[in-house]
Amino acid sequence: MTDAAQYTREEQAAVRAIVAAGGTPDCPRCSVAMTLRHIGGGSFGLGYARQREWLICPTCHRSALFDIKRGTRN
Repeated sequence: MTDAAQYTREEQAAVRAIVAAGGTPDCPRCSVAMTLRHIGGGSFGLGYARQREWLICPTCHRSALFDIKRGTRN
């Protein structure tokens, strides 16, 4: 059986905890420092715009996306 394409809930929670503490997480699968990309909300003053952080593993290309304000997975 091969690894699942997505992180498990436990792996995502661990990544989120490190980011919330101000750290840079390593990929739970390959132990490589993850790349952080900030994703801004929509333009033109749209009310549904969210501020998000996208953490990407440069090796296995798995990723996790979090709302900055809520600290939740989306």
